[in-house]
Amino acid sequence: MRYWWVNQNQTHRHEIGGGYLWSPKRNADNGRNPFYEFMREVSPGDLVFSFFDTRIFAIGVAVSNCYESPKPIEFGGVGMNWDAIGWKIRVNFIEMQNKVRPKDHMGVLVPVLPGRYSPLQTTGNGNQGVYLTEVPLDLAGVLFGLIGRQALELAQVTREQPKLIRPPAETADIEMWEHHIEKTIEDRQDLPETERESLIIARRGQGLFKDRVMRIEKFCRVTKVENPVHLRASHCKPWRDSSNEERLDGENGLLLTPTIDHLFDRGFISFEDAGRLIISPVAHGESLRRMGIDTERPINVGVFSQGQRAFLDYHRNSVLLRAGR
Repeated sequence: MRYWWVNQNQTHRHEIGGGYLWSPKRNADNGRNPFYEFMREVSPGDLVFSFFDTRIFAIGVAVSNCYESPKPIEFGGVGMNWDAIGWKIRVNFIEMQNKVRPKDHMGVLVPVLPGRYSPLQTTGNGNQGVYLTEVPLDLAGVLFGLIGRQALELAQVTREQPKLIRPPAETADIEMWEHHIEKTIEDRQDLPETERESLIIARRGQGLFKDRVMRIEKFCRVTKVENPVHLRASHCKPWRDSSNEERLDGENGLLLTPTIDHLFDRGFISFEDAGRLIISPVAHGESLRRMGIDTERPINVGVFSQGQRAFLDYHRNSVLLRAGR
């Protein structure tokens, strides 16, 4: 179990009520933001302190890993410069009866504030620019003590009974967004009908895109299945994030069995340029083993072409769920 702090002043009502966290992937200038990158490290069972209007309003239990999701419609004009696709985590929030105001307790909080990525200033005000950041164990302990019994019992139950952390049914966020992109492609009269059909079918790893991938790849690199009936052409740079040219580029694909495709698409696995399989630290080991991945030894699936390496770089940096710092 890890502990996190989220500053939710602009989006508090929507996120608490909707049971989620959402952030852009990058800053407006496309630069990396550590507080958005932290979204990729959250695991089911982690606890999240929700800070709003100078107080810790709620504590949430994460019930999903991070995944790509469109900016919530309910945000309206908030974050006008944010990209349309960001990171989302499902979280069950519980409002605290004792809504602690950190500014009233800085005597005990200042000594345990982290030197880097602190959620609070030494004055007790929230650090501007911080969305999500990790809470060190000693700081979490002080916060639990200040909030009291309700918070302590929540932490204990979550820690001792992890099977109670049931993820919700898979959300349709990305499915709806991809259907929106499909409709946009269908309506483009400047594209020939055959090209429009190829672009849409490519989303499902079939058609022209799969034919082009099969000129480079001959089997699933992980399971070694070679019958094309049982293989999908999986995009390294996801279909939803790609340009039309990239959606049909064979170098942007790998042949994978459906279960491996799922793990790759959701960022639970990736590959180094030289072929080493990367397993995200937030992936569930037993599930991976049942899906055909040996988690006990290093796996090398063979080197990739120069074109594939460029797309895999995107996958590692923008899809793979990350390790802790």
